[in-house]
Amino acid sequence: MDMEISHIISFIVSTVLIINILLAAGVLFFERRDIGYTWAWLMVLFFIPILGFIVYIFFGRKLTRKNFYRLSIEERSVLQSAVEQQLAAFEKEQHPPLLEAYSDVVRMNLISSHALLTYHNEIAIFNDGEQKFKALFDDIRAAKKEINIQYYIIQPDTLGQKLRDELIKKAREGVKVRVLYDEIGSKKLHPRFFKGLHDYGGEVEVFFPSLLRPINFRLNNRNHRKLCIIDGDIAYIGGFNVGNEYLGANKKFGYWRDTHFRIKGAAVNYIQGRFILDWHQAGKHKRINYNEFCFNAENHKGHLPVQIVASGPNSEDEHLKNMYIKLITSAKRSVYIQTPYFIPDTSFMDACKIAILSGVDVRIMIPNKPDHPFVYWATWVYAGELVKYGAKILLYENGFLHAKTLVVDGEVASVGTMNIDSRSFRLNFEVNAVVYDQKIAEQLQEMFHKDSEACQELTPERYKARSLVIRIKEGISRLLTPIL
Repeated sequence: MDMEISHIISFIVSTVLIINILLAAGVLFFERRDIGYTWAWLMVLFFIPILGFIVYIFFGRKLTRKNFYRLSIEERSVLQSAVEQQLAAFEKEQHPPLLEAYSDVVRMNLISSHALLTYHNEIAIFNDGEQKFKALFDDIRAAKKEINIQYYIIQPDTLGQKLRDELIKKAREGVKVRVLYDEIGSKKLHPRFFKGLHDYGGEVEVFFPSLLRPINFRLNNRNHRKLCIIDGDIAYIGGFNVGNEYLGANKKFGYWRDTHFRIKGAAVNYIQGRFILDWHQAGKHKRINYNEFCFNAENHKGHLPVQIVASGPNSEDEHLKNMYIKLITSAKRSVYIQTPYFIPDTSFMDACKIAILSGVDVRIMIPNKPDHPFVYWATWVYAGELVKYGAKILLYENGFLHAKTLVVDGEVASVGTMNIDSRSFRLNFEVNAVVYDQKIAEQLQEMFHKDSEACQELTPERYKARSLVIRIKEGISRLLTPIL
């Protein structure tokens, strides 16, 4: 009897091992990925047999990339033709000195991300939630034709309800209203929340929805973008989501420091275009004619050159990360970064180290308050490493820092949704606005200096003096960085 049980157990163990080896082989040979990411998942698969593969199904599967946005041949042709025309024109035209200095960055964004360069834009910068949402609600109330809104997080709290109620009012007036939100980011939001909007013709879509709550096979690939386009004339892009915490009303986080752009001008066309692509991908509703809804923004008196650069797991290339690396390695004087999470890969770390060793003043501001413990301690690992090279690491103390900004040499700046981590680099759908203008860059740089007054510096002495418990937390967190 004991022998029979022993044989049965042995058979089960052998079968599980064989299945696990086959599953691991599938990950290794059929999904070509970054080697660190692959090894991390192989460890999960081998040390947690079968269950590890179930975890992989939810968190690790690669996205199907072929024509992810289901563009027609005509739409793809229009986009490609616009890129080729601008590349040809850009080579021939004379440019202002600043734009000429960053022509290689412009060209890279064009070729890599189809991010057309737009001119004659106007930009207002918001770094406070109260200011941002007051301006947004004012613009929504003034809308005449349509409102397209996309957020990673919409909370069903006071601010979320206020946004919904303002949208219902506009839908009742006959304004076309579309809302797109990410189901995992907005996990507290129930579809009934928008019933009143539906009643007046408003449309709502969910990005990568669950088959059955809470079962979602795309937990790792989320739409992290935050966009609002009003009448095809005004667009918002940046880090603020919708929820009371973004107004500083959450005691855990305190004051919420973020950065958002309000843009008028031709760049609005491409923010609108980005919304339409995501809407089509998520949508059950009637498709929007891409050409009709883009390229309609009126000319403005602004003079700012802007590119809207998008990145996501639907592409082999990490467009936004590559752009950051290009800008950092091209810096001559300074690199200022604000990010809530700093868990870069080797290429990004090398870019920072090269800049520091070349005499560039590299300053990185991170929050000194965790919202995700493993991410927080992993951030300290990489921040501590750059401190050794001479980077100035600033720990923001006045609440929670959620801004995603990069300013290089006080000349070019990027604001958007990308964090400095593997999730934003290759797993999430992100979008940033890149502005080639000294005035905007200096405004953001001045905000950085102002924020520095509420920071403590992570000095080499302070980093060395951290406790054994913190070192252990860092060590464990670093092992998890490829899949955080």
